[in-house]
Amino acid sequence: MTAAPVLAVVRRRWVVLAMLCASLLLVSVDATVLHMALPALSADLRPTATAQLWIISVYSLVAAPLLLAFGTLGDRYGRRRILVLGYLVFGLASLGCALAPNVPVMIAMRALLGVGGAMIMPATLSLLRQAFPDRAERRLAIGIWSGVAGSGAVLGPLLGGFLVQTFSWHAAFLINVPVMVAAVPLTFWLIPESSDPPDGPWDLRSAVLAALGVVGIAFLIKQTQHGGAMYVLGPAAGLAGGLLLAAFVRRQRRLRVPLLPVQLFGNPAFSVAVGSVFVVLAALVGLGLLFAQYLQLVLALEPMDAALRLLFVMVAAIVGSLVAGPLLQRFGNRLMIIMGFAVSAIALAFAAMGIAVTENLWLLGPVLAVTGFGVSVSLTAASDSLLAIAPAEHAGAAAAVEETAYELGAGLGVAILGSLATGVYAASLDVPGTARDGLTEATTVASALPPQAGAALLEAARLAFVDGLRVALVAGTVLFVLAAVAAARALPKSKETRQI
Repeated sequence: MTAAPVLAVVRRRWVVLAMLCASLLLVSVDATVLHMALPALSADLRPTATAQLWIISVYSLVAAPLLLAFGTLGDRYGRRRILVLGYLVFGLASLGCALAPNVPVMIAMRALLGVGGAMIMPATLSLLRQAFPDRAERRLAIGIWSGVAGSGAVLGPLLGGFLVQTFSWHAAFLINVPVMVAAVPLTFWLIPESSDPPDGPWDLRSAVLAALGVVGIAFLIKQTQHGGAMYVLGPAAGLAGGLLLAAFVRRQRRLRVPLLPVQLFGNPAFSVAVGSVFVVLAALVGLGLLFAQYLQLVLALEPMDAALRLLFVMVAAIVGSLVAGPLLQRFGNRLMIIMGFAVSAIALAFAAMGIAVTENLWLLGPVLAVTGFGVSVSLTAASDSLLAIAPAEHAGAAAAVEETAYELGAGLGVAILGSLATGVYAASLDVPGTARDGLTEATTVASALPPQAGAALLEAARLAFVDGLRVALVAGTVLFVLAAVAAARALPKSKETRQI
C-alpha cells in the first residue's frame, strides 16, 4: 500500500470506522436474529425440529471455519477485495433468505450468509490497523468496534422480535440488503486496497486443515446439547476436529511461510487476548439470550420495551469504548482486562442475588450498565493486544483468530449457560408434559387450561425460569472470576504489548 492511499484512508478514518461498524453490526446480529423470529418463520415454512436447529446453527457452523482462510486471503490479495466480495455475498444471501420458498433453500441461504460473514468480519478489524496507524487513536477505534461486535449478538434476538412484531420474519433478512448495497460503492470510495503478501505461496492444505478442525469443534459445541444421536456424533466430531487442528499446528511449524504463525500463541498477551474474547462472548451471548427471554417471557414485555431495557448495555458499552483508549494508555492492557472481568463478575453476582419474576430497574439497570462497560473495556484491550502483537502481513490472520474465538465462545455460551438454565428450569417445575421443556411450551400448555390452573402453571414456570437464570448468572460470575485470575497470573506487568 503506497503512501498516498494510506494518507487518504487516514484522513477519512472516522467515516471508514462508521461504515465498517455498520456492516459488522449486521453480521453480528445475524448470528442470533432468528432466536425470536423463528416461531413466525416456522409457521410459514413448517420446518421439523431438526431443521429449525440447522436454520439457526448453520450460519455460525459455516462462518467459523472460513474466518482464517478469508483473513489470510485478504492479507495476501487485498483486504478491500475480500470485504467487498463479502458484502455482495451477504446481501445476496440475505435476499435469498427473505424469499426462501422452503426449508432446504432457507438452510442453503443461511449457510451462504455464513460465507459472507466470514469474509466481512476479519476484514473490518484488519482494515482498522491501516486506517488508524496511531495506536492511541486505534485503541479508541477498536473500542467502538468491540462494542459493536459484542452488542450485536445480544441485540439480535430483540431486533428479530421487533421486526417480526412490526413487519414479518422476512424483514429480519431484508434489513441487510440496502446496507450492503450502499456499502459496496462507499468501500471503493473510502478505502484504498491494502495487502501485505508474505514471500511465499498461500497454503491451501493448511486452510483446509484449519477449516475442518474448527468445523469439528463448532459441531461439538453447537450440536451435542440437542441430544439423541448428537451425544455420539458431537464428541466424535470434536475429537476429529482437535486432531485436525493439531495437524494444522504441526504443519505451520514446518512451513517457511505459514498460514498462521503459531509462535504468536507463545506470547502470553496474545493467548490471553484470544481467551478473553472467548470468555466475554461466551458469557455475553449465553446470558444475553437468557435475558432476552426473561424480559419478554417472564416480565411480559413487548420486544420494543425489552430492547429499551437493553439500552443500558448499549449506552454503557459506548461509554466504555470511548474511555477504553485513554484507560489503556494510562494503565495498560493487563490491568484493564482484569478490571473488565472483575466489574462484570460483580455485576452478575448482584444480578444472581436479586433477580426475580417482577421487574426491578434499580437492580436491572445498573447490572446491565456495569456489564456492558466491563465487557467493552475487556474486548477493547484484547483486540488492541492482538493487532499490536501480530506483524502487518498477518493482521488478517490475527483478526480471524479473534473472530473464531468470538464464534466458538458465543456457541459455547449458548450451549453451556443455556443448558444449565434449562436443566434447572426442568428440575424446578414439578409438572408433567411438555411444559417442562421451556417457558414458551409452558405458555402454550397454560393457554389450553382453565384460567386459574393456567395462571398457576405460568407463575410456577416463571419462577422456575428465574431459578435457571440465577444459576446461569452464578456460572457467568465464576467464569469471569477465573478469567480475571488467569489474566493476572499470565500477563506481564508492563503496560505495552510487544510485536513478535
